[in-house]
This record gives sequence, C-alpha cells and structure tokens, in this order.
Amino acid sequence: MVAIIDYDAGNIKSVEKAFDYLGADTVITRDTNEIIRADHVVLPGVGSFGDAMKKLNEYGLVSAIKEVTGKGIPFLGICLGQQLLFESSEESDGVSGLGILREKIISIPDEDLAGNKYKIPQIGWNSLKFPNKGRLFKGLDDGAYVYFVHSYYLKAENRDIVTATTDYSVTIDASVESGNVFACQFHPEKSAEVGMQILKNFLEV
Repeated sequence: MVAIIDYDAGNIKSVEKAFDYLGADTVITRDTNEIIRADHVVLPGVGSFGDAMKKLNEYGLVSAIKEVTGKGIPFLGICLGQQLLFESSEESDGVSGLGILREKIISIPDEDLAGNKYKIPQIGWNSLKFPNKGRLFKGLDDGAYVYFVHSYYLKAENRDIVTATTDYSVTIDASVESGNVFACQFHPEKSAEVGMQILKNFLEV
C-alpha cells in the first residue's frame, strides 16, 4: 500500500491518480498508524514551507514521518515535500523543517551570473542531469524533461545525496536520495511518461 500523507497539500489528488494509473493500492491519510504500516509513503506538497510545517505539526504527522524514515520504509517527498525534509527554509524564517536531511532551502535568484533575468517562480518543463544516478531514474537518460513549479530550492553541501540537477538561473538540486528517503523538487505526477517511470521506479524500491 502507498500512503499519501494528507495535510491539506494542493497536489494530493493528482499524486493519487498517478499511482492509481500505475496500479498501486493507494490511500490518502493522516492516520499515523496507517502511515507507519504502509509499504511506501509519499509526502506531496504545494504551498509555503511555514504553513506546511504548521499543518504537519497540527495533525501530529511529524513523529510518524520520522518513524517511517527511520524504519527504512521507502519515502518520497514531492516539490514542497522535498524542501520539508530539510532543516529550514529562507521562505519561513524561524520555522524548523523535519530535519531528516541536513541543509537549508534557499530562494532562487531572479538573475544569473551573466545578468540574464529569470521569472520567479520557475514554472514549466526543464531537463535533468544525473550526477549520481539514483534508483528513481533507472531507465532514464540525461536530458529527461520534468515539470517544475517553485521559488525555493536545495543547494546541497553534501553532494553524495544529489541524484538529479537542473539549470535555471542557478544549478538546482532537483532530486535527492539518502537510504530509503527519496525526494524530487519537480512534480513527477505532472511529468508525463518520464514522471510515470520515476514513480514506477519508486514503487519497485
């Protein structure tokens, strides 16, 4: 069973439909016992870092997420769900993230080093590079296109966890893998065949 954590995030139904398309047994839930018993757990996310952490705390989901990741159950964070795995974000000063992975989320600059301007948030399709090809990207090659919607990003000091990057105004760490914990800054559920391959790979972990 795939447990999709329900904390009022905006992309929950599209994530559910994507896993249903792949034939997975899915449940949208905030029942901590159901989450802990699942074979795979997904933390979706659209919105602000601070609001999301407030909801996760209100619904008593933080301890369940930490238990799942500690037990070795395959766990996937999507978009904001990737950012929440880290310690903090420039989007919400003073708000602690889940802290499952070390690092801080920072804002995407609207200008590159050459002075070219970029629209923030980044909305649209962009290609991936795989510096350390993780299990999510089995069967995919450099240049695979996925769909992004975000204003903040990860610039990891620990390069060992980074499995995919993309270039916008800066190099963005678009996916990470650490043991049983996986995360994507992009939306695989909105990324057509490439996204379905990524979710299929996750189900096979």
